Amino acid sequence: MPKGIVIYYSRSGNTKTMAETIAQAMNDAGLETQCMSVEDVKIDELLEYQAIVVGSPTYYGQMAGPIKQFFDDTVTLHGKLDGKVGAAFTSSANVGGGNETTIIGIIEAMIIGGFVVQGDPKGDHYGPVSIGKPDERVLQQCRRRGQRIAELTRKLTAS
Repeated sequence: MPKGIVIYYSRSGNTKTMAETIAQAMNDAGLETQCMSVEDVKIDELLEYQAIVVGSPTYYGQMAGPIKQFFDDTVTLHGKLDGKVGAAFTSSANVGGGNETTIIGIIEAMIIGGFVVQGDPKGDHYGPVSIGKPDERVLQQCRRRGQRIAELTRKLTAS
């Protein structure tokens, strides 16, 4: 049975709220999913998951240091994460704070690892984005993303 994990770094709690919302939507859509702070993730355990979602606050238009370190540490699994479903999300303080560059940075790291990343023709195309505390629009985008990740994971892992 496929499983998912939502990994996040959060100082203010905004990215954590988004992570929990995405993980709940994945669970509600039938994909058993854990939600963990990046500090609690053991790199080798990533092999157990078929969907890996990563969220970070936006710092200077980039992912936060702990998330970048997480991706650097996955080099020990290079080639072993190929074909896993990946997705990204972010929060920032400003509309022009570099949200899309942060998400694209996460997606670029995933693509190098061989992840399958699905865009969204509606709403937040690259992944959910929150400006400050997530409002209902952002939470709806998180729920939509979680549902779509669960559906894609089930399709790709069906025998």
